[in-house]
Amino acid sequence: MTTDASAPWLIVGLGNPGPEYAGNRHNVGFMVADLLAARTGGKFKRAGKAQAQVVEGRIGPPGPAGRRVVLAKPMSYMNLSGGPVTALRDFYKVPTAQVVAVHDELDIDYGVLRLKLGGGDNGHNGLKSMTKAMGADYHRVRFGIGRPPGRMQVADFVLKDFSSAERKELDYFVDRAADAVECLVTEGLERAQSVYNS
Repeated sequence: MTTDASAPWLIVGLGNPGPEYAGNRHNVGFMVADLLAARTGGKFKRAGKAQAQVVEGRIGPPGPAGRRVVLAKPMSYMNLSGGPVTALRDFYKVPTAQVVAVHDELDIDYGVLRLKLGGGDNGHNGLKSMTKAMGADYHRVRFGIGRPPGRMQVADFVLKDFSSAERKELDYFVDRAADAVECLVTEGLERAQSVYNS
């Protein structure tokens, strides 16, 4: 996969807008995007006509080695993420292979990360919407949230806040996911996988 050094990377944290969803498992993508924005010193603001909030900045080492990025949080609901993401991709002229979706993943244990390029959506409505809108050839940073306990429905589980036990480690795991995004953008997928696909 070749990247275009002149184009920015579009890092999309997936989640649902609104304070009632802020601490949900489904919103861990927003949490990672917020941390990356804080690291760049930027604040999210409404992006023109796209239904999203964005921060433009650089991540990685200072100077020319740092990569230009657009951090984004779609302000549609999760299952409509594809529209805003595609609008941003086109506006910033980002190759699809330089789009990174950061999202919750049921089939991975809590806090475990998996990075990959392309693939299916595994029933994730945000990914389903993105893939429908622009194809599957974008990067994913999958943040494990584990499976719901007992007979709890998946939809109820992902729209609940992290448990008090999970919250004890949440900041550490979000920090690690942000590191993984930075590594992916500055050093490439193979290097990021070798470090973070534990």
